Amino acid sequence: MKCPKCEGRFEHIKTPFGVVERCDNCHGLWFDVMEHQEHKDFAEVIDTGDEAVGAVYNDQTDIVCPVCSTVKLLQMTDPKQAHIHFESCPQCHGRFYDAGEYQDFATMTLSDWLKRFGL
Repeated sequence: MKCPKCEGRFEHIKTPFGVVERCDNCHGLWFDVMEHQEHKDFAEVIDTGDEAVGAVYNDQTDIVCPVCSTVKLLQMTDPKQAHIHFESCPQCHGRFYDAGEYQDFATMTLSDWLKRFGL
């Protein structure tokens, strides 16, 4: 598979819960349906990319699913952490996180928690 953001190649990163694909160039992460929930405890190990690089690639929104090939990914916002934006496939429900986004997603800060209540 090729990375939907930079056309790099995905490498397979093993965790006790299975395999995650990480781009060998921009270090973005691809998760098949619901895998993003299973690997949260390993976010520091699998999301090793530079947040600044991830921020640059985050602006690319006209991209297609690396699994479905022709389906355009939708830009989504995490409902619990509104500052996190990722791309999701409406067909296979996979998710793409730019470098640094998954670690942020996997870590709920006190500030993130309070924002859920409008505080």
